[in-house]
Order: sequence, then structure tokens, then C-alpha cells
Amino acid sequence: MPLLIVALGVLVLLFLIMKLNINTFISLVVVAFLIALALGMPLNEIVASIESGMGGTLGSIALVFGLGAILGKLIADAGGAQRIAMTLINKFGEKNIQWAVVIASFILGIALFFEVGLVLLIPIIYQIAKQTNVSFLSLGLPMAAALSVTHGFLPPHPGPTVIAQEYDANIGMVLIYGIIVAIPTTLIAGPLYAKIAKRLVPSAFEKIEGGSLTEIGDAKQYKLEETPSFGISAFTALFPVLLMMLSTIVSLIQEGIGATGWFFDFIEILGSPSTVMLLSVLLAIYTMGVARHIPMKDVMASAESSVRSIAMMLLIIGAGGALKQVLIDGGVGDYVAQIFEGSAISPIILAWLIAAVLRIAQGSATVAALTTAGLVIPLMAGTDVNLALMVLATGAGSLIASHVNDTGFWIIKESFGLTVKETFLTWTMLETIISVSGLVFILLISAFV
Repeated sequence: MPLLIVALGVLVLLFLIMKLNINTFISLVVVAFLIALALGMPLNEIVASIESGMGGTLGSIALVFGLGAILGKLIADAGGAQRIAMTLINKFGEKNIQWAVVIASFILGIALFFEVGLVLLIPIIYQIAKQTNVSFLSLGLPMAAALSVTHGFLPPHPGPTVIAQEYDANIGMVLIYGIIVAIPTTLIAGPLYAKIAKRLVPSAFEKIEGGSLTEIGDAKQYKLEETPSFGISAFTALFPVLLMMLSTIVSLIQEGIGATGWFFDFIEILGSPSTVMLLSVLLAIYTMGVARHIPMKDVMASAESSVRSIAMMLLIIGAGGALKQVLIDGGVGDYVAQIFEGSAISPIILAWLIAAVLRIAQGSATVAALTTAGLVIPLMAGTDVNLALMVLATGAGSLIASHVNDTGFWIIKESFGLTVKETFLTWTMLETIISVSGLVFILLISAFV
């Protein structure tokens, strides 16, 4: 019954958005209430669950998105994004620009959280698409694939790092195997699927304008000599990556030597996404504003306009978090866990399967992965299964079929200005390809190790 209720809830949501044209934010909140009632949640707990889901989601990403939007707008309005775009075009050539985007996104994605990567890269990629007269989504899908793959498979991202700790797997081996799996998976889900998606849903690739985050990159065009240098522009855009990489390296050293102290606490705070983005914005105010003798009033006007452009997107993301929380509090995850209890399937396939079902049922990749870890740890006892591959299989399963109960679905939809149908045929399919391809490569590696 819980899975049936979830399925019916998704259909109602699609009906409200696609047929009745009701605002996505309102539709998500309405469906969250309906599903909570159908799951039999106590009436006095429903509102609290919805509020905690929305607050928890926005609490973790509102600062990152808000500051990231300001950073992107400052770089774009000063001409920094245009300089980065033109330099990449000149280096790789217009014919190979998609590969430039994939390589850059993959490298950045290793250090950046998925949401941070989006708000930093979308304005720049939007500029590249405009300069080369290429479909924005043709570049955007490979970028999203690279960010998603690194987020799901590679430490130091939270998912694979926490799962590795749960399984007591060697984090270094997780990273090595993760890179082996991530590279071909990115190529399949990114450049290759982008060509297929263009045939499946041509309307999405014909859009001249994008969504909320592309408005950040839709800035005044300058003569190239009037823009900041490539070095300054790239340093400002990559500053979050450098800070996160520094924090990651120090934390790995700390784990290796077992040290503690104020220095490591300071570095940990310095490497948190919110702190990273705040410091990056302060740097951009100087490099893209003060250093170029732009009046502070104009710099702050850019900052304010960037936040206005993502206001509705933040509400939609928060409502998606509310729906996710209702599914968790309503016991959908526990119900799925009971289905697989006592199963005798191969641990790698079982980990992927449980994580996939949990992901589809309740939306959160992190919740799906952590719940799966708790279920399969007892099943691994007495087996010689490779723990690093178990981590990757769990991560792969937790990425599958991002749809309306996943905040990532709404982030992509609003960022690229897609309809719900177009988001299903691009993002949902892309995530499924990443999940299935990842499992195939994991199984291939398991045959040799």
C-alpha cells in the first residue's frame, strides 16, 4: 500500500502541474499533505513533518544557492564569465566545446558539492552556448552528468564517504575504483546520451533562454579587452574548489595521523560549503568590483538581482524536501526495507537494488544510501565481497530515476527552464543511465578483484 500511495501521489502531482497548470510549489505542498493523510500519519504530525522537510532542505542549501547565485552574477556582470567562455572556446575549438565542458565539470565536480557546481557552472556554460550558438542543453546535460557522477561515486562527497565509513571500506580504494567507474559512466550519460535526448525531446534543445540560474549568466556583453583577465576570472570562479580541496586534503591528513586541535577545527569550518561560498563572494566583490573601479552600489545591485532570479526555485526545492520528509516520516522507507529482508541475492546487486527502490520511493539519494547500508551490512557477514565495490554499488543505486519527490529534479527543471515532461526525458533518464551503467562497470571490476 505505501508504494501504491506514492505512485498515486506522483500522478496527482503531474496532473496538477501539467494539466491544471498550477504552480509547482503549490502543487508539491498540496500533494505532500495528501500523501501524508493517505499514509495514515497522525494529523498533529503532518504540518510539523512538512515544515521540517522544507526547513531542513532549505537550511542545507539556501545559503549555498544564494551565495552561489551572487558569485555567478558578479562574475558574469563584470565580464569574467565571458572571458572564461571565450578562452575555453579558443583553446578547444567550437567543435570540441562539449568535451571541454565535460572535462571541466568532472574536475570541478570532484571537489564541489552538486548544488555548488550547478550555480557556478551554469552561468559560464550559458555564456559558452551563446558564444558558440550551440544548444544550452547540449552542454548542460554533459555538465550535469559529470557533477552527478562525481557526487555519487567519489569521495570526499558526503554519500560515498559516509557509506565507506558504514561498510568500513578503504576510502582510497573507493576513490580509485570510483574513478574507474566514473569516467566511462560520465561519457555514456553525458555526451552520448545528450545526442539521444536531442532526438527524444527536441523541444528542450531548441530553447533559446534557460531557467533561473541562466538569468545569472545573461549579462552585458563586453569587448574582450574590457573584461577581467582569464587568470583573475578563473581564480575567482575556482576559489570555492581550491578552498574545498584544501579542507579535504587537511582532513585526510588528520585522519591519517589521528590529530585534533583548533587548527583542524578551523580548516573544517573553512571547508564547509556555506563558509566557502561566503568567502568566495567577498573575493568576487573585490576582484570583479572594487579592483575594476565599479561602484559598490552597482556591485550590490547585481547581487540583489541574482537572488531575485532564484527565489521561486528555492521555494520549489523546499517543497520537494517537504514531500521527501513526508515519505520518510510516513514509513515508506521502512516498508521497502522489509520487502528485501532475508534476501539471498548477491550483496553487490542487492545493495544496488535496495538503494534504487528506496530512492524511487522516497526521493533522497542520501537517505536511500544510508538506509541501504544498515540493511546490507548484516548480509555481508561471512562473504568475501569487495567493500569498496559495495560502497559504489550502493551509491549507484541511490542515483537512479530522480523524479518529482527528489529536490534535484526540481533544481534541474528550474535551472534549465524545462517542462516536467522534458525533465523526465532528460534528467530522469540521465540519472537512470548513470545508475545502471555504474552497476555494470562495478560488476565488471568485481569479476577481476
